[in-house]
Amino acid sequence: MTFTVITPNFNGARFLEQALQSVHLQRKHGIQIEHIVIDALSTDSSMGIVEKYANQITLVREKDRGPADAINKGLALASGDIVAWLNADDIYESNAFERVAAVFDQNPDLAFCFGRCRIIDEEGHEIRKGITTCKECLFPFSSRFLFQTVNYISQPAMFFRRTAFEKAGYLREDLKAAWDYEFILRLWRQGRGKVVSGAPLSCFRWHASSISSRHFRLQFKEEYEAALADAGRFAPQTLLHGIARWGIVGIYTIMNRDTDAHRD
Repeated sequence: MTFTVITPNFNGARFLEQALQSVHLQRKHGIQIEHIVIDALSTDSSMGIVEKYANQITLVREKDRGPADAINKGLALASGDIVAWLNADDIYESNAFERVAAVFDQNPDLAFCFGRCRIIDEEGHEIRKGITTCKECLFPFSSRFLFQTVNYISQPAMFFRRTAFEKAGYLREDLKAAWDYEFILRLWRQGRGKVVSGAPLSCFRWHASSISSRHFRLQFKEEYEAALADAGRFAPQTLLHGIARWGIVGIYTIMNRDTDAHRD
């Protein structure tokens, strides 16, 4: 079993090496990895960092239309049995791939799997534990119905079979913030999704320039519209998603104000 990891990058030098290193360290467990870095002509020191890993990655360096377009370019090149993408500011936890491979080996009908994901700040300290706990409380009840109601899967901790992606199709580039949620809804039509139990698989980095920080209102709007299209306008999960959406937006608004106040 081989993995393909796609890392989109544009001027992400500040955290890029941590991301690349976290992928490279998975190889210590005998995991075969195809690591594709899609760089949108960065003007910072990203290329100097990438050169350190030149014998471990496939580099594509050209303009793109945004992160979803960059990831789609990587998906078109992917040859691994299991595929994932890791943004340039996120990281994988030690031994994550070995655990994911075991789950896929034991469950041949799986389309994808996912696990715990810590939220960290710019210095790598865990933050927003309440959000993480709320998502993890839903893991025992995981189902397509529940996912249509609320997004409890953290994308950096999600892995999928290439065969399932080939049936589900590429990321929607017209979406600005919720292409991952909409993609997982389509993946779920190709087979089961399963929780990887145990320690976190990855860390999502929350900072001022991250999409989830700058565009969370748009993100939850797009997620609701994706759930509506997938479940149907009059489905109970669509109604529940609409209610949950405004509660989550309110919570995120308060948290961002607290973060801004603390930063000032």
